[in-house]
Amino acid sequence: MNNLTTHVGLDAHMNSIVACALFPNGQPPRRWELPNRPRPVQRMVRRLLEETEGQVTFCYEAGPCGYVLQRQIRKEGAECNIVAPSLIPQKPGERIKTDRRDAYKLAEYDRGGHLTYVHPPDSSQESVRDLCRCREATMQDVQRCRHRLSKLLLRRGMHFEGGKRSWTQKHRQWL
Repeated sequence: MNNLTTHVGLDAHMNSIVACALFPNGQPPRRWELPNRPRPVQRMVRRLLEETEGQVTFCYEAGPCGYVLQRQIRKEGAECNIVAPSLIPQKPGERIKTDRRDAYKLAEYDRGGHLTYVHPPDSSQESVRDLCRCREATMQDVQRCRHRLSKLLLRRGMHFEGGKRSWTQKHRQWL
C-alpha cells in the first residue's frame, strides 16, 4: 500500500504555500504555489485526492503559522503530519534553502520515513498555550517599562529612599 501513497511536502508561510507532490509509479514530481487561505488549500487537497490512486499524505514544518493548515487538510479527509524542524536530516554543506527545495525535501524524506513528527495540540490546548504566551510577553513588557522608568529617574538624580524595594505601594506613591 505504501507504494501507492502520494507524498506532498508543504513549505508554508504567512501568505503562501509551496507544495511538491511525489507520486507513486515513477511519475515526475509536481510543484506549485498557492495562497495560504482556506479555499485554495481545500481545492488543492480535493484535487489531489481525486487525481491520485491510494493515499495522499501531507507534511510541513512546525512554525509560527500554527496548526490551522493541518486542521484544514484533515478536515478534507487527508492525512497531514507536522515535522519537527530541528530533526529534519540535513547533509553537510547543504546550505542553500529555497521554498521549492524545502517542499521537495519534505516530501522525499516523508516518503523515506526519515521525519520525526510532533504531536499537535487540539484547539483548546492551543488556546491555553496562546494565553500563557501572551501573559508571559505582557509580563516582559511590564518589566522593560519598569527598567526604562528606573533608568530615567537615575539619570535625573532621583532616588527612592522610602524603603529597600522598588515597585511597592510606597514606591508608587513616591513616583
